[in-house]
Amino acid sequence: MSKQNTDTDVAFISALAELLNKNDLTELSVKREYGEDDSLEVRVVKQSNVVTVAAAAPAPAPVVHHAPAAASPAPAAAPLSEDPAQHPGAVTSPMVGTVYLAAEPGAAPFATIGAQVTEGQTVLIIEAMKTMNHIPAPRAGTVKRILVEDGHPVEYGAPLMIIE
Repeated sequence: MSKQNTDTDVAFISALAELLNKNDLTELSVKREYGEDDSLEVRVVKQSNVVTVAAAAPAPAPVVHHAPAAASPAPAAAPLSEDPAQHPGAVTSPMVGTVYLAAEPGAAPFATIGAQVTEGQTVLIIEAMKTMNHIPAPRAGTVKRILVEDGHPVEYGAPLMIIE
């Protein structure tokens, strides 16, 4: 791809972002064809302040911790107050893309629950615009939770895993 195409693409992406804001959209996806083997796919997503927490993953831990107390109100209240993104050991997504837990289909995952990781070790990959971005562990520790599924899309700032 030439420098001229790169500059044109940057201007095109900026125009899409303006269009997104101007029309109060949350997501815009476009594919631009340059030729038979050359194209550009762009997905522009506006970050919202809504936090989505999967109920299945956080529920088991609070039930165990609150079982001796009033059993019925504790499980309902705990998942709402627990935000994985606010956890001090949270590894968050630095970009919008598709998350992969292994280097390729069928390969061993970079990290599993209970595994020891070192600072800087690749713990997963996020694919964005056909580029594979290795996400390193921000600190050494033990992987306590993996909050994403292989091959699923992630948003900027979304919690990916917890390392303690």
